[in-house]
Amino acid sequence: MNSKEFRNRGKEMVDYIAEYMETVGERRVTPNVEPGYLKDLLPPEAPVKGESWDDIMEDVETKIMPGVTHWQHPRFHAYFPSGNSFPSILGDMLSDGLGSIGFSWAASPACTELETIVLDWFGKMIGLPQDFLAYGKNSKGGGVIQSSASECVLVAMLAARAQMIKQLKTVHPFVEDGVLLSKLIAYCSKEAHSCVEKAAMISFVKLRILDPDEELSLRGSTLQQAMDEDRAMGLVPFFVSCTIGTTSCCSFDNLAEVGPIAKEAGIWMHVDGAYAGNAMICPEFQYLIKGIEHAMSFNTNPNKWLLTNFDISTMWVRDRFKLTQAMVVDPLYLQHTHSDNSIDYRHWGIPLSRRFRALKLWFVIRNYGIEGLQNYIRNHCRLAKRFSEHVQNDSRFEVCNIVRMGLVCFRLKGLNERNKKLLTNINASGKLHMVPASIHGKYVIRFCVVAQDASESDIDYAWDVVTDFATELLEAEKLQESGGIKDPAAEVGARAHAVEIAELMELLQMNHMQSDAPRETDKFNEAPIIKSKPKLAKMLSKRKFSFTETIEYVSFAEGKETSIEP
Repeated sequence: MNSKEFRNRGKEMVDYIAEYMETVGERRVTPNVEPGYLKDLLPPEAPVKGESWDDIMEDVETKIMPGVTHWQHPRFHAYFPSGNSFPSILGDMLSDGLGSIGFSWAASPACTELETIVLDWFGKMIGLPQDFLAYGKNSKGGGVIQSSASECVLVAMLAARAQMIKQLKTVHPFVEDGVLLSKLIAYCSKEAHSCVEKAAMISFVKLRILDPDEELSLRGSTLQQAMDEDRAMGLVPFFVSCTIGTTSCCSFDNLAEVGPIAKEAGIWMHVDGAYAGNAMICPEFQYLIKGIEHAMSFNTNPNKWLLTNFDISTMWVRDRFKLTQAMVVDPLYLQHTHSDNSIDYRHWGIPLSRRFRALKLWFVIRNYGIEGLQNYIRNHCRLAKRFSEHVQNDSRFEVCNIVRMGLVCFRLKGLNERNKKLLTNINASGKLHMVPASIHGKYVIRFCVVAQDASESDIDYAWDVVTDFATELLEAEKLQESGGIKDPAAEVGARAHAVEIAELMELLQMNHMQSDAPRETDKFNEAPIIKSKPKLAKMLSKRKFSFTETIEYVSFAEGKETSIEP
């Protein structure tokens, strides 16, 4: 592909992406494929000769798209948002075009300096203490872009491990590092992300997982008791990971309690705010990070809730020298004459090579402005409250978390198995996509506001789907209790292939609306078949009848016992 064709194909790709984002709601939110579907569609060997771009893009639409889960879909409510916006896409496009590998200041000065500046911007937006800013007065801190929150937690743990072993060596200079390493123990809440456990595995340290309180918050007294017990066993506490906005239910650890205890004990406190940390740009939420001044490091993911495409996880440290001491490897071929008065981000993480990721965050912040980003987050929080109110107004359901951000955890009252069936049936229909979590031993359904332009109608639609499936499940259970059916899940599953409103209206148009002229009279009651009512059709479509059942019911409701074969 030469530059002339690239200009043309590039414009086509921009059009394709824009069209996709504008019409993604017309697609099924999750793919209806089985594992291995693509293997049968693509050749077993790579092409020897180049293929035309038209053929490649045709395969994208016919072979790749059928297997894509559409995270930007207005009916996608699983996990957390996957940041996406046009300014961010353009930032990544420019970064890819420049092709810079900014592992040091000398490798690409602008790549390094923009990252430092943008991380200071963002840190100020969040309300981080001056100690975390690279250009703060007398600061030794600063920010860096990592690939994910998992990498941030791992890097923080490695830095904390190196610092503690260094301290222990001053007391036990002749003890092998491996022996000292075997004594180290880290802490986190049961609600912490699994990446903390993985980081401990990679770091070869022990991890003690602590029980949170009733509001699923890690408390200072719990940490203190655990450390006292472990010291009595000859172990050495060195690290605690706290979370603001846990994955399961968006709970918040009590930083104001844990922080002073960690500081007094001389252990490294890291705060993982992958999702909810972004919301701290709104002043009304900053009370949730009271105690952050005691942390040694903090991270949040703009690729979750700040309209910036993956991968970008922003991390700040109070003392960058304590971080880099655990990471420095300095071969001659990477050294340069400005290393003493510049930042080399190759020392701040695991990879050497680094993309120009600061561009897309810079583009997003400048294009939306702080106010625009605040409005985006506040809208998600408002819509989550709306969904929560729907749940609370239906006595069959219960809300299972404190709804502060854009996540609502809810469930049908009753056994866990009932809620498993409910979620399975909803997801199988393709009408919504949600995932489960466990809170205090209860199986709950997580509903997260995800779409960038999410609206009240999206929330109301989602609740309609949930309640319709719940009604059918509960009715099936009653039938089972009375001996009517053997398996309520199978009964509801038979209705899972629901009639979408658009499909129903198209069918009605074919069968009822081809003309306003009188049709052939029905042989049973001599009544002409006339138009059906769109409002009735929409209502019936929510009941998830099959095509035939729906059309027959429309006719019956209008006073006609017509049997129409679609």
